[in-house]
Amino acid sequence: MGISLTDFLTALLIGVGLAMDSAAVSMTGGANAKQGKLAAAALLAALIFGGFQGIMLFLGGLGGEGLRGMVSEFDHWVAFILLAVVGGKMLLESCHSGEDKKVNLLDARILLILAVATSIDSLAVGVGVAFADHSLLETAIIVGAATALISFSSVFIGSRFGCRLEGKAGIFGGVVLILIGLNILRTHMAL
Repeated sequence: MGISLTDFLTALLIGVGLAMDSAAVSMTGGANAKQGKLAAAALLAALIFGGFQGIMLFLGGLGGEGLRGMVSEFDHWVAFILLAVVGGKMLLESCHSGEDKKVNLLDARILLILAVATSIDSLAVGVGVAFADHSLLETAIIVGAATALISFSSVFIGSRFGCRLEGKAGIFGGVVLILIGLNILRTHMAL
């Protein structure tokens, strides 16, 4: 059983949207990383952030599948609301992020705390994925891979440009998640 092109693109967009928190943290980490440690920081950010995003989305989806039968008549509204809330939260956080942050991506304790913090939204989105009737495992893998690639790249972007793009990443991610939620709502309302 393969994933359709539409489901793949939706999962990829969800992954890109969710990865923006990790991208912002990775940019900050890249801006603070020493040149000789940049590749190690990028690799760790990719593995940890990507892994946590995929796992948290999968766990949220498992919970959502258990609830799907109870809310099947309005599941598209639940998916829309969850994606809109997460997207809106990302937009608000992006507008209020101005404080100077020091992030050391090579400190395992800090990296794990940041991975949990940046992937909490994936739990809620995983519930939405289950309600939207997408393949949970394949979506989790695509989201994890997208987050890994974006986090890896963001460390180098942060090293080059500092934290100037950090807020824009959150805005972009929030808008993407809200648009996906609106598309789910539009698709189900048209049926």
